[in-house]
Parts: sequence; C-alpha cells; structure tokens
Amino acid sequence: MNFELSGFPHITIGHMQRLSGLDASFLYLETAAQPMHVCSILELDTSTMPGGYTFDRMRDELALRIKAMPQFREKLADSRFNPDHPVWVEDEDFDVDRHLHRIGLPSPGGRQELAEICGHIASLPLDRTRPLWEMWVIENIAGTDAHDGGRLAVMTKVHHAGVDGVTGANLMSQLCSTEPDAPAPDPVEGVGGGSGIEIAVSGAIKFASRPLNLVNVVPSTLSSVVDTVKRARNGLAMARPFAAPQTPFNANVTAHRNIAYAQLDLEDIKKVKNHFGVKVNDVVMALVSGVLRKFLDDRGELPDSTLVAMVPVSVHDKSDRPGRNQVSGMFSNLETHIDNPADRLKSISESNSVAKQHSSAIGATLLQDWTQFAAPAVFGVAMRVYASSRLSGARPVHNLVISNVPGPQVPLYFLGSEVKAMYPLGPIFHGSGLNITVMSLNGKLDVGIVSCPELLPDLWDLADDFEIALDELVQSTG
Repeated sequence: MNFELSGFPHITIGHMQRLSGLDASFLYLETAAQPMHVCSILELDTSTMPGGYTFDRMRDELALRIKAMPQFREKLADSRFNPDHPVWVEDEDFDVDRHLHRIGLPSPGGRQELAEICGHIASLPLDRTRPLWEMWVIENIAGTDAHDGGRLAVMTKVHHAGVDGVTGANLMSQLCSTEPDAPAPDPVEGVGGGSGIEIAVSGAIKFASRPLNLVNVVPSTLSSVVDTVKRARNGLAMARPFAAPQTPFNANVTAHRNIAYAQLDLEDIKKVKNHFGVKVNDVVMALVSGVLRKFLDDRGELPDSTLVAMVPVSVHDKSDRPGRNQVSGMFSNLETHIDNPADRLKSISESNSVAKQHSSAIGATLLQDWTQFAAPAVFGVAMRVYASSRLSGARPVHNLVISNVPGPQVPLYFLGSEVKAMYPLGPIFHGSGLNITVMSLNGKLDVGIVSCPELLPDLWDLADDFEIALDELVQSTG
C-alpha cells in the first residue's frame, strides 16, 4: 500500500502507513504507570476444537490466521529527523513465538487466580521494537485439563495506538469464526518497509502541510465553542469536564493493575430497555451507576453530586480521516445522587439524549484534527502538568471511562474453541483510575473492570454488584 501524503496527493513515498495524531497520542501519553494497551480475557471451551486442544495446534492455527492479518505483523518505525508521527512498517523478522505465551494457573484455578495473573500481565508494557501485541494462553482453568476438552483462558494485549474499540473488535472477529473448523483466510500482503530517509522526508512534507489544515480546523472549533455556550445557557449541553466530584479512584494511578469481571443475561437488559423505552447503552450506564452508588455509599464516600463518565463514541462511519482510532467522546452524568433505580435510569436516558445531540453537533473529526497538530513533547508536558495537579487536589476531568462494544449474537469459535465469554479491558489514566468496558456477545453482556489495587483493592465487590443492580432494574419493570 503506497503512502499518500495528506494535502500532497501527487507525492508517494514508500509503503509505510503513518500514525494519525490520535493514534500516536497513546504512544506519547504512555508511562511506566500508565501503559496504553487494551486487553481482553476470553474464556474458551476446548471440547469443540478439531482434533482436540494442544498448545502447538493453537499456535499453528494462530500463525495461519496472522498471515491474513497484516496489522499483527507491523511494528513502529521512526527517524530522529522525522518531525511528524511514527509509521507502521512490516516486521521482517516477525515470529509468532515472540508474542504467544503459555502459563498455567495455580490451583484451584478460579476467578481470583485468573484475575490476579491477568492483572499482572496488564501491568507489563509492550515491547516497542516488535509488533505491539501479545497473547497469553492460560491453562488449568477451574482445575480442568484443556487437553481433555476442559476450559482455557486467553488474554490478549494490543496497544491503543493500533486499535480502538471497533477496530479491536474487528481484529478479534478475524481470529474467530462461526464454525469450529472454518479454514484460515488467504494470506494478505503487508505494508512493506520504509527507510529512515523516507520516514523523515515524508514526515517533513506532512509537517509542512499542517498550517493549511489548521486553517480548516479553527473555524469549525470556534463554531463548536459558540454552539456549546448556547447549549449550556439553554440546559442542552453535555456534562462539563472538571465538574466531576472527587472519589477514591480519582487519583494518580500506579504501575499495578487489578481486574474483575461479570457476565449478565442480555435478555434481562433488553427487557429493561423495552419496558422503559430507552437504549441498551442507557441501561448499561444505569447498571454502572447503581453499582458505583452502592459501592461508594457502603463506604460512606458517595458524593452529593452526580458522578461523570467519559463515554467513547465511534465515528468510523462519519470520519474520512486516516488512522486506526476513529473516536470522539461525550461526558455523561450517571445520576448517582438519585436513589430510585427506575428514576435514575430515566434521568440517565434523558441526559444521554442531550449529550448525544451535543456530541454530534461538535463534529466527528474535531478530536482527530487537533491531535494531528500536537507534537510528542506537548502530550508529555500536558500529562506531567495534569499529574502534578492531581497531587494538589484538582478536580478530576471525569470520574471514569465507560465503553460499550457491540459484538455478534451468534456462537463464536476462537481458533476452534467455543467462546464462552469475552471480557474487554480498557486503559486507566492519572485522575481516572477506573475503566468499565462491556461487550454484548451471543446473548450475554460481558463486563470487564480495571483499576489499580492502591486505589480500589476490593474490585470484586464492584463486579458482584452488577447482578444486584440488574435485578433491581428488572424488578422495577413489574
């Protein structure tokens, strides 16, 4: 694939793909305490795997599928003379054994042991000299032998520079199939390489085009600011940043990660949705609200004002910008100050409706456009300033991130083994040390929760309360 320079369509240099500003921002924001990868935990039934499970058979099947997935064979490349963002190039020395690992859980191999080892894996940074992903095959789940048709867990890690929620789900779908014995797809050619000179020259030309692009971004930004002011005056704006109350998880994060998860019946969620005439995402946010309200109230730490969530919004169908992260976002009130679950859901739905309208009015590509202009040093300085402000007690931008990733409602098979659950796990940030991501899959809603133990040591209390919160909403339907 030839690289075509934005603003200079007649100039083609090399075959590498340059990261967008939003893609690269996840590289620039990464620190030892703030790794910027996204993970998932798959629970698998190996009894469906053709020929039976062996680690070697799974590795060989993965290697075949990666031949059709060039993203898994690409690594970062840069030049000291490059004034723009890094590029993706083909890893000529790619070896699947450098990315696929095998471990066994200590007995009894339950959810506590699985979450503990996955939390440790999630805390480890990815090696930037290789393609930015890892896969960990975890055996001895619940004391079963995967070789005899028992359970298996697989944890995946992919850097956020290469995926957002939608592209990450698409990658996972390419590793899965709707039949256990589906053949591997045909190989796909990669992006090729790029020399340091090519990276520097194309980066310089692209850097030189920024003033031309800035001319187009500034008017749309000013228009969005004016529109936001008008909406705020009329009570039609989304929640404001830096308006969130302080909670125990709104502090600087450490390098450690802890994980918990839950699985809910999607039919129960749809029952609530249909009864109240709301969206599935409204019910998801009401569940998170109910869980956090109970969690904080039980500890005497529930704020008087509502918690505020940052909700990523996919703009893949609205953006013509380059890059693998095609997201915008909105700030949403969780209405945690409302005691009654039904009233809380209705208020969340109304607030979300306003937030969605406001988010749509801002423009799908505004975030991508502005991140395109920021240099690496700008991101680093901004993060250090914000981390310092957290130490001085500044209010958080938002309390947590809530992400909802829709998945297929049919049985899936991961390299031949049936997928029983797929728990998505997003990154956490200084000042926002809690991420709750959900994925709907084959009649279930899989909930992944990430924090760090120094902020929330009792993360399973949150996970176990999801079933209680859903029961409250189901009962409110009469």
